[in-house]
Amino acid sequence: MDKELIQTLTKDFESLATEIDGVECWFARDLQKPLGYDKWENFYKVVQKAEIACENAGNLIADHFLDVRKMVSIGSQASREIDDIVLTRYACYLIAQNGDPRKDEIAFAQTYFALQTRKQELLEERLRLAERLRAREKLVSSEVELSKLIYERGVDERGFGRIRSKGDAAMFGGYDTRQMKYRLSVPQNRPLADFLPTITITAKNLATEITNFNVQEQSLHGEPAITDEHVKNNDAIRKTLIERGIKSENLPPEEDIKKLERRLCLREQKIAQTGEEAQNSGEEKLNPYLSRGIFIRLQNPALFQAAAVVAGSVEWPGGLDLSYDTLYLKSRPVEAAASEMAKATS
Repeated sequence: MDKELIQTLTKDFESLATEIDGVECWFARDLQKPLGYDKWENFYKVVQKAEIACENAGNLIADHFLDVRKMVSIGSQASREIDDIVLTRYACYLIAQNGDPRKDEIAFAQTYFALQTRKQELLEERLRLAERLRAREKLVSSEVELSKLIYERGVDERGFGRIRSKGDAAMFGGYDTRQMKYRLSVPQNRPLADFLPTITITAKNLATEITNFNVQEQSLHGEPAITDEHVKNNDAIRKTLIERGIKSENLPPEEDIKKLERRLCLREQKIAQTGEEAQNSGEEKLNPYLSRGIFIRLQNPALFQAAAVVAGSVEWPGGLDLSYDTLYLKSRPVEAAASEMAKATS
């Protein structure tokens, strides 16, 4: 595609964007000609296909395609009202996907809006992760403070673990730390909080902060007294959650916060360096791994074929998985792998 056309279309799409109620959007009639359509009737057919695709994807059409009326000039200081459609970024993406791919403008728009949509998704995902990370860091800080306080008051590290576990039992309706790990399929050697949703992490932190305050304020000493205080605080927070219709033990686990953080960093680095998302489909030869450690189990064909794509990685039953780093650094596009194979066998 001509470089000058790419620059022109990029400038057009960016200049035509507007913001309504904090949402970036475009007017369909403004995009009509930049997308290569001279007649509104022909372009509107593409919009209708995009609306169907939106609905088939489980989205409300009205959330992305808003019918409006606007005044346009028709010369001699006269104007008339015409139909138009306000489009979200996702709507523009769907229009590009349903347009005539033979048009250079459509081919460019497919890439442009796919990238813009993905960047927005990454931004939203990063903001959710940042909120969860902040909550997790606060909980770590408050638990470190609690461990220091109780150590000064005659409670050792094992005692701290027992206090925290009994606090969890109060927070999770009778399930202690170990039982909640089992309930949420969390590895026993990993912190439970790394797999909890933000609301639960925040609740645990608030209960711990109250315990820290009262341990000092009331000069509590010894494991029984501090345990009783911590259990009461967790129970009080749990009652507040229940009043709002939330039972923490019934909330589904979140993705491992460490894996999520690493994957997002890799994606952001890829976009920052090349302007493209990491390859969605790639080939990774597993033969070198099948004779190593726990991966020896994958020599069992039945187990190997039970592979599943989970949150952007590949996992097998029994806790086997490939790290995001490995997939990102060592995988190749399927097309390239197929081409090499064809050359090798020709």
